[in-house]
Amino acid sequence: MAISVTATELARKLGDFLGRVRYRGESFIVERNGVAVAKVVPATDAEMPELASALAVWSSSGLEDAGFAGDLERVNAADKTPKNPWA
Repeated sequence: MAISVTATELARKLGDFLGRVRYRGESFIVERNGVAVAKVVPATDAEMPELASALAVWSSSGLEDAGFAGDLERVNAADKTPKNPWA
């Protein structure tokens, strides 16, 4: 059973919560403004191969977006530091 915790409390005591997850196997539901937004659960060895197999399938799919690099260049070029209105 997962324990509810606020995002603020988790941020303030992250090390404590991670210790409880790692050593006690506890799970937490993280809430922001009373709404559940995330779940912190112990990582098991069984979960890791699933991620590895998902990455293998993704990388072997052969689907490439030729325009993706250009999209990244346009986003990077548009990302400019705002001018100081008080200067």
